[in-house]
Amino acid sequence: MTYSFGLAIEVLVSVLLLVTIGYCVVLNSKLKRLKADEQAFKATIAELITATETAERAIVGLKATAHDCDQTIGNRLRVAEQYCADMSQRVEAGSEILERLSRIVSAGRLEREAPREPPREPPPPDSKATLAAAKAFTERKRGRTNGRAA
Repeated sequence: MTYSFGLAIEVLVSVLLLVTIGYCVVLNSKLKRLKADEQAFKATIAELITATETAERAIVGLKATAHDCDQTIGNRLRVAEQYCADMSQRVEAGSEILERLSRIVSAGRLEREAPREPPREPPPPDSKATLAAAKAFTERKRGRTNGRAA
């Protein structure tokens, strides 16, 4: 009986040893997969770091581009506002000129539409009246030279 009891303990230890060896084999395969996953994870992290650095450089470039665009648009807006003000002044001046021209045209139309009197012919010269005027003129001239007032 002692022999069978010793054999039973030896068999039990052997079975437990086999179970432990099997568990070690399974654990070893899981560790190998974990190490392989760790390498893939490290590669993924390295790619992520590279992508992050590239994105940071791109963001800096975009910020610089946005700043340049802001300055360019600001300058163009100022120039456009100057052109707008200039055009406004020119439109006002043009409106004033147009108003003057329409007044001139309206006055011309009124003059054209008004009945015109035929041009008057000067009356024929009256020789007696002309002679009398000439005499009065000469007498006045003489009166001033002789000291007489007219």
